Amino acid sequence: MKFCQQCGSQRVEFRVPSGDNRPRHVCLDCGYIHYVNPRMVVGCVPEWGDRILLCRRAIQPRHGYWTAPAGFMEIGETLEQAAARETLEEACARVEVHDMFAVVNVVHAEQVHIMFRATLLAEDYAAGDESLEVGLFREHEIPWQEIAFPSVRFSLERYFHDRAEGKRRLHVTEAPRVKVR
Repeated sequence: MKFCQQCGSQRVEFRVPSGDNRPRHVCLDCGYIHYVNPRMVVGCVPEWGDRILLCRRAIQPRHGYWTAPAGFMEIGETLEQAAARETLEEACARVEVHDMFAVVNVVHAEQVHIMFRATLLAEDYAAGDESLEVGLFREHEIPWQEIAFPSVRFSLERYFHDRAEGKRRLHVTEAPRVKVR
């Protein structure tokens, strides 16, 4: 950090502030402590009958790989609103968001990925600006070798496992650090 976001001073030091236990950027002029916390990536698995909606990414990282609609949560929205907005942006689809079923701590990327079950409100979808294409897939049709991220694979596997058992559970894990091309 080159300057204080609060007062503009260039006298910022990385140290453990009084009363804290982690190093943070601290302004030596105004005393402002710059907290950097994990970002939330929120999405859903939209269902239409026995198929789910997936998007092929048109952006990096993992351009050309498949994912569930998801993205960074914005200030001023709930988790459910973020999941619905991301689905509309990436797949031009409207959904009813249901319960949360997967939380993946992606510590190395300073993120937490949160996934919800959802139902498409109509069989109406198209590729948004961040998608090359979108499609509905039955479990056996999913291009498993082309899934973009470990968190998405974890979520999809748990989603189908729970659906097969007729159960609704919350699954929590930590994503392994992998090299993303």
